[in-house]
Amino acid sequence: MDLDVFVTAHRAEWDRLDHLLGRGRRLTGAEADELVTLYQRTATHLSVIQSSAPDPMLTARLTQLVARARAMVTGTRRASWRDAAAFFTAGFPAAVYRARHWWIPTALLSTLLGALIGWWVAAHPEVQSALGAPDHLREMTRPGGQYETYYSSHPAASFSAQVWTNNAQAAAVCLVLGAFLGIPVLLILFANMLNLGLGIGLMASAGRLDVFLGLILPHGLLELTAVFVAAGTGLRLGWTLVDPGPTTRRAALAQQGRAAIGMAIGLALVLFLSGLIEGFVTPSGLPTWARIGIGVVAELAFLAYVYVLGGRAARAGDTGDVEEADRPAELPTAA
Repeated sequence: MDLDVFVTAHRAEWDRLDHLLGRGRRLTGAEADELVTLYQRTATHLSVIQSSAPDPMLTARLTQLVARARAMVTGTRRASWRDAAAFFTAGFPAAVYRARHWWIPTALLSTLLGALIGWWVAAHPEVQSALGAPDHLREMTRPGGQYETYYSSHPAASFSAQVWTNNAQAAAVCLVLGAFLGIPVLLILFANMLNLGLGIGLMASAGRLDVFLGLILPHGLLELTAVFVAAGTGLRLGWTLVDPGPTTRRAALAQQGRAAIGMAIGLALVLFLSGLIEGFVTPSGLPTWARIGIGVVAELAFLAYVYVLGGRAARAGDTGDVEEADRPAELPTAA
């Protein structure tokens, strides 16, 4: 496309739209109809330029024009508590539900990897020797050792806040770095499963695997599920670059990216709940069965939330993306 010819052909329309959008103008009925027509045309022009002959200055001008025209045509829209309620009762669980074909296999394979690492460490004393001196390993795994005191080493509130911050950052990183073909996500997953596998292996070799699981499971079920959801969504985002489907790669990546950002917000709340369990329940004096039971209830509640509310919203067409009125204008594409 010859950009100069295109600009010459349509500059008058853009200037007219800019004039109609002038501050303090009170439009007549005919002018309002003209504004809507010019807004639609300019949005199409913007899509054509972005896809065929991107020019930073022209794109910026048209983007501003389209945004101003959209605000006048549709009215200013402000976020409300109704939007937040819709997000948590439909948008977020629908996004998690629709991504289940990615995060469920991610969870199963990651858990298997952690178990294999744990078995490898427990069954091979030479691996344990390579990990640290015998006295150091005994100090970590003995009753009252580092593995047990870790969860009560700080006040519960500050410990929960620290754990929540770290886990929320890890989940957000998985979602964002998925755009790099998912490779960073795989590295983050491996690091997490390596740490888990080492703990399983060392405590199993000391004959205290039951104690370790009693400390991990109360909060770990929900926490790891959130991490797996983030990782699976990040991998799906990376795969979108390879196979965008029936739409353009740019449009597909934008849709998946917007849904991923929303999921980061929802998963931050899920990880906040797991952080509360880790800070207040895991180190508590409750019996092991009671602590694990709380973790199981939290996990089942989250899965029910995803499969009941999320499944219903997904079947109704909710993708977890923002409202159509808040999306940038896109040029239709042939399937």
